[in-house]
Amino acid sequence: MKIDSQEQRFHRERPCLKVLFTGLCLGMMCFLVMWSCMGFKEKEKQPPHSLLFQHFAKLHNSTNSFSSSAADVSEISSKESPTNSFYSEFGISSARYSSLQQALYWAGPDRSVTAVSMSTSPVHSTFIIQNLKDSYQIGEKIYVRIHARDFNNNSKPHGGDFFQAKLFSFKTPIKASVFGEVVDLLNGSYSVRFLLPWVGQAQVAVRLIHSSEGVQVLKHHRDTDSDRVFFNGYFKGPGPNGTRLNEIVKCNVKWDKNGLERVGKEDCCCEYKDSRTGEEWRCQRPKSLPCSARVYHSMGGYIKRVTAKEAKFMQQTNKGINGQKSFINILPSNESARMDVRDKCRPGLHSPVPAGFYLNDVWTSFVCKTRQFTPQTTTQCLKDKHIYMMGDSTMRQWFEFLLKAVPSLKRMNLHVQYQAGPLLAVDVGNNIDLHWRAHGVPLRCRKTEVANLHYISNEIEDLAGGPHTVIVFNLGPHFTTYPLDFFTHRVLRIRKAVVDLLQRAPETTVIIKTVNTGYKDVFGSDWYSLQLDRILRWAFQDVGVYILDVWQMTSCHYNKENIHPGPVIIKNEMDIFLSFICPE
Repeated sequence: MKIDSQEQRFHRERPCLKVLFTGLCLGMMCFLVMWSCMGFKEKEKQPPHSLLFQHFAKLHNSTNSFSSSAADVSEISSKESPTNSFYSEFGISSARYSSLQQALYWAGPDRSVTAVSMSTSPVHSTFIIQNLKDSYQIGEKIYVRIHARDFNNNSKPHGGDFFQAKLFSFKTPIKASVFGEVVDLLNGSYSVRFLLPWVGQAQVAVRLIHSSEGVQVLKHHRDTDSDRVFFNGYFKGPGPNGTRLNEIVKCNVKWDKNGLERVGKEDCCCEYKDSRTGEEWRCQRPKSLPCSARVYHSMGGYIKRVTAKEAKFMQQTNKGINGQKSFINILPSNESARMDVRDKCRPGLHSPVPAGFYLNDVWTSFVCKTRQFTPQTTTQCLKDKHIYMMGDSTMRQWFEFLLKAVPSLKRMNLHVQYQAGPLLAVDVGNNIDLHWRAHGVPLRCRKTEVANLHYISNEIEDLAGGPHTVIVFNLGPHFTTYPLDFFTHRVLRIRKAVVDLLQRAPETTVIIKTVNTGYKDVFGSDWYSLQLDRILRWAFQDVGVYILDVWQMTSCHYNKENIHPGPVIIKNEMDIFLSFICPE
């Protein structure tokens, strides 16, 4: 298929960000990728310096209009710079830090947007399949062009919209899907590249997840309202005349900016600093009890500070756009054998774009050769293994899956709050012990003992590791409202713990589960998750661990979008997980 040579170069010549962005996909479709490589010339706009600190910019003014100015970011950058000593401590060079800034850059409106009619309209935006042919052969690629328009049907002059795209076939007897790589051309148009990996028919679907103006709303509230998710601290202790006192106060991360300073300062609060990570948690000081009387933690609530105008920008969320509905006919080819992946799974493998595809509810990986596991082969794979799972409830789904997949695994009753753990299951006959625990605060959970909330980096530091040890962890949904540099600090501490572990016990298996998709609101948008996912991949791209790309797997299945995927998706995730542990 022919497309203009300029666009071909754009898809081909982007080594500066290739490692950072491959394999990212959101929702039921695939996410917008932001490239800024020297090979593309069409109205290209270079990102400003010190881009991580763009998130401290004041992105809208008192009239609630939105714009993204390089001058605004540069002004902030001159006043605030990265904590160089912190990054140096973890072996992060200035060039490496710059690559993170590039990964986090997201284009925005180049003008003030004061009316909803000026924002991107899913009704007026369209897509076309470029140079559509009567038929293709399996393994070929097609290209789609998206044209963003506002509610007045005017072409948008800038990029920054968050589109997702997928190629799918849900007609009997074939159910198949693969995500598309969406590239922002920074001029109101977007290019999508699809691989054709199955024989049969396929159609294209594109959704507008957030307009560029909606993204600015999300940015603003992450930068000014990080306290809009808050937590409760429960204090218990002795009172007068043999009574017991109970007090509940608000708590949150100690981070004196981005709105978190509203929790209070100085003597207003009790502060809890972890001696190893240096992270601090802060609770308002109880009236009658000492700070040491804090016993329990729980989710507190949500504070919605979105204005009426911002709410209108956010109304056009996760909407399908109109486009060419033609069927794409895919025929067999003598080259079909090249679609088979023969490399066995090993640490450090790169996730290509796409990383795989679904065909009749089975995920075929393009990363490495995976296989489907039965209860018997699962038990054989896990025999003599100590498996440590750490993260959120999407990781707990894996724990629950293995409990069902291995009948001989029996869960122990540790008399803890189930949502936060720790959880333990054992198979004495096969010498398997399976652990899960939450990743520590911030954690949106039911009332649970503070003593059971451990940071992942501390847990990893306390493990000896070795050939019988498997560690898998994830981070994401509970961090969506927090500053990016806070999340980066957390991830880099875990990175250091993993690097140290692999130095003392290089035969340890370490697996990172990327972020799931399924959030679409101001408290947990997939756009927030996308940026966290980029940080996670950036931090571990050179460590020699396994990256299990569930981002793509949760993005393009036919199941309704859900932060907690259904059983079919979980089964395919676990097949890859087990293929990492037992490649042969």
